[in-house]
Amino acid sequence: MTALAGVAAYLPGSGVPIASLREQLGLSVAEVKVFQRYYGLDRVRRDEGGTLADLMLSAAGRLTELPGRERQIRYVLQARTNPVVVPHSVNPLAEVCERLGLRHAIAFAVTQHACASGLLAIDLAGRLLAGTGDPDALALVFTGEKTFTRGARVIPRQTVMSEGAAACLVRSGGDRDRMLAYATAMYGQYDRLQPGSELAAEFQERYPHLLAEVMLAAVAGAGMDLDDLHLILPHNVNVVSWQRISRIIGLPVERVLLDNAPVTGHCFCADGLINYRTAVDTGRLARGDRYLMAAVGLGATFSAMVFEH
Repeated sequence: MTALAGVAAYLPGSGVPIASLREQLGLSVAEVKVFQRYYGLDRVRRDEGGTLADLMLSAAGRLTELPGRERQIRYVLQARTNPVVVPHSVNPLAEVCERLGLRHAIAFAVTQHACASGLLAIDLAGRLLAGTGDPDALALVFTGEKTFTRGARVIPRQTVMSEGAAACLVRSGGDRDRMLAYATAMYGQYDRLQPGSELAAEFQERYPHLLAEVMLAAVAGAGMDLDDLHLILPHNVNVVSWQRISRIIGLPVERVLLDNAPVTGHCFCADGLINYRTAVDTGRLARGDRYLMAAVGLGATFSAMVFEH
């Protein structure tokens, strides 16, 4: 059974007000106010002058379970929202493996599910480890990236992207943070949506319902009822969408960890793991608690993963 052997997160600085980035993001004054007052987003993180490798290494440096176990790592996976995240010929994953002493590991990127690729990478890592036959083998998964292009800085009428990173060790087996179920659904008709189009409006309307469906499918796959869930660790797209989803599934919004969304924005694939770290550090997860990570990737992929802490 796939399990998490350690999770670390890195968020640079204390946050940059969205209003101060208005021109860079190509937003009007009215659009900034909508993000702040309606979507519940106030600040995003920026690692000015830092590279993607710097973000990944900062997260790895906080992964206290890593030192001394480097030789156990068979695979290193970088989960990306965007297929292209650095200039041509730059290879941050290779640089990170070199600096962490992981040249022996098989390293590759996963991008197929956009912002849901983090959950895909965890599932894939567990499947690969199960095939090794080595109970001590580990995989290292990285999530989070830079706002490399203007298109990667904002999703119109949804969210503002942020720079942060998370790293987790994945193992096959173990009695903590065991994955109980993973559900994912793809709706290719919503690929390459044009803002203002009828299809984009349809996607906005169906979005919370489609995410609710995949969350309920994951809960059912774990052999649980919704009441058995102690906490939902969301992707930090915005606050209002989670308020709608909570009403749809009949779960109190207080059981959705929304602490980070206003002050971090949406950190690509890293939100679930960043929120996990917050939940543990603030005492909101106890041994035996069941929790769910949820993510949506434009394109469109809806995913949910249930764990037992």
